[in-house]
Amino acid sequence: MHSATAILLISCPDQRGIVARLSNFVFERGGNIVDSDHHSDLQAGRFLGRIEWEYEGGPAEREQLRLDVAAVAGPMGGQWELHFSDAVPRIALWCSKQEHCLLDLLWRHQAGELGAEIAFILSNHEVLRRHVEPLGLPFHVLPITRENKAEQEARQLDLLRRERVDLVVLAKYMQVLSRDFLQAFPEVINIHHSFLPAFAGAQPYHQALARGVKLIGASAHFVTGDLDAGPIIEQDVIRVSHRDTVEDLVRKGRDMERLVLARAVRLHLHHRVLTYGNKTVVFE
Repeated sequence: MHSATAILLISCPDQRGIVARLSNFVFERGGNIVDSDHHSDLQAGRFLGRIEWEYEGGPAEREQLRLDVAAVAGPMGGQWELHFSDAVPRIALWCSKQEHCLLDLLWRHQAGELGAEIAFILSNHEVLRRHVEPLGLPFHVLPITRENKAEQEARQLDLLRRERVDLVVLAKYMQVLSRDFLQAFPEVINIHHSFLPAFAGAQPYHQALARGVKLIGASAHFVTGDLDAGPIIEQDVIRVSHRDTVEDLVRKGRDMERLVLARAVRLHLHHRVLTYGNKTVVFE
């Protein structure tokens, strides 16, 4: 049995003594550091760090720890998050008709890889219900049209609040979320079938074939109001040939999409991703 750990993510203006102050903060509270990583973005003048230590305090002690973190991070001008490894996040998987990313995440969930509870699956089509219901997971269908988009997004937000969801994963959910939705619920990860920023938008494999590229890829990113332009969490590529058709590119690309999305979700759920500006630092 491993001890529970506390995980601090912090971003602040770079300055002398940050690592020493954070390490001393943990030491003074009897903590044992099990993982520590940091990065200084010299161009931005920004310090970004992740520190994890053994911590078994109860609810009252953990709330006090949050106040203590605020006291040490505040004077550094820091933005910070404090998490605990034994707090299991709740996620919702959203899909349309394509099944490869959803099935991969469901398999990883069954294998215990994700470290999260799946609150429900949501789709704008009935097609994938057959994969979900045998697993005993709720499957909600909310069809989206231009006319009912605002109404359906309000229902989605209500469902997310009611089910206490921490993260939405767009597993090939082929709908653009509105800025109003993202303002109300910003914790959303998407998989895009290209090596962003190349070939954003629709039909990236057709675009790639037309350009004669030798590599295609997939990108998992946080969703923002700008299409396919949010901070990138994870990417990967695979070689393609002049002999490949669009269908070949789609088949190869789907392999990348599954892997890249799973990696990004796992990194986020394990509190290893820190966003600043439109970039991320990933502490692997």
